[in-house]
Parts: sequence; C-alpha cells; structure tokens
Amino acid sequence: MTNKECQWGGEERGILIVLSGPSGVGKGTVCSALRSMSKDLVYSVSATTRLPREGEIDGVNYFFKTREQFLSMIDNEELLEWAEYVGNYYGTPKAFVEQTLASGKDIILEIEVQGALKVKEKFPEGVFIFLLPPSIDELQNRITNRGTESEETIRKRMTAAVEEISLSEHYDYIIVNDKVEAACNRIRSIMVAEHCKKERYLPKIKKWIEEVL
Repeated sequence: MTNKECQWGGEERGILIVLSGPSGVGKGTVCSALRSMSKDLVYSVSATTRLPREGEIDGVNYFFKTREQFLSMIDNEELLEWAEYVGNYYGTPKAFVEQTLASGKDIILEIEVQGALKVKEKFPEGVFIFLLPPSIDELQNRITNRGTESEETIRKRMTAAVEEISLSEHYDYIIVNDKVEAACNRIRSIMVAEHCKKERYLPKIKKWIEEVL
C-alpha cells in the first residue's frame, strides 16, 4: 500500500504530515519505521541547539546548531517554526519543506507540540497527528530507561508531557503508540485517506466538466 494510491489526476501537491507528542512517546522510532515502510515519504530534518545524543548524526537526525547560529536563522526568517523546549531551541528549516510539497512529495515533520501548533497557523491544510503513550506510567518508564537524562530533567519532561497531552485536542488524529508497527499502519491509513479527500480532486473534476460542457 502506498500513500498515493488514490492519486489518478487529482491535486499533485504533496501533503504536510506533522507528527508530535510528549517527550519519550517514541516519535523518532515511529517516524523511522514509517519512513522504512513508505519509501516515498520525505523526512524534514529539524534544527536544534541541544547536544547530540550518542549515535546521532548532524544533518540526519538533526541539524545541530549553536545558540548564535539558531538565533541568526530566526532573524533571517529561515525557519517555518521554532520553539524553546526544556532549555533548547528546535525549529524547521522552511525552504526544504516548501520545495518538497511543491514537487508533489509528502513530507513528515517530527516536532514538539509547541512547534506543531505554530505550523498549524501557517499550514492549516496539513495533517496533524498526536502520538500518545499507552499510559503515563509507561511514558515515565521510557524517559527513565533512556539513561541519558538526569532526575531533574526527567521531572521537567514529565511536567511538560502532561501539558502537551492536554493540547492534543488541536490535532486531527490521535494514535496510541502501543506497538510501533501498529502505530505506523494507522498513520499510513490516515495518509491514504487524506490523499483520497474530495478537495484534492475537485479542481480536476471541474476541469473535466468544463471540457465536456
């Protein structure tokens, strides 16, 4: 199943998919698995001022920037959105997203909730998906088991998680990340359905009618 199997001459512009949720919910794991299943799905690499974790690669996982570099990107309006989260900046480079959509390819943003809501202001036609943990206890276990966070950071992330979950009402869809493969299949189903929406076909249908009449 491909995310564009309903495309037979409708709107060719790509779809902006925004995936977010609280820290520790497994956004990165789900996004990576989803991209493996959907080879034509483009991943938008975010910029951040946080230090890379072990194994993370600049330009692949994130564009790692100094605080000064990031502030310069803000001043030059090079970011589609940006937010400060637990002492670090995160943002989405604008040009790459716009070029990808114009080329007809779908692009997925894996970003924090603050950033997602800012994107929604500029791209209300995007598809906004909120990833939930099976339970709050499971979320805390995932954050703790990373082994990369201090006790104080874990406390801050859990407080932030509760606040972020309360904002899930602003999203189009909510997916529970109980099993990664199941979560990905649900997201892929959403993508197919979005490509089959009548709004993507009405311009083409209107043109057909005008040609006949």
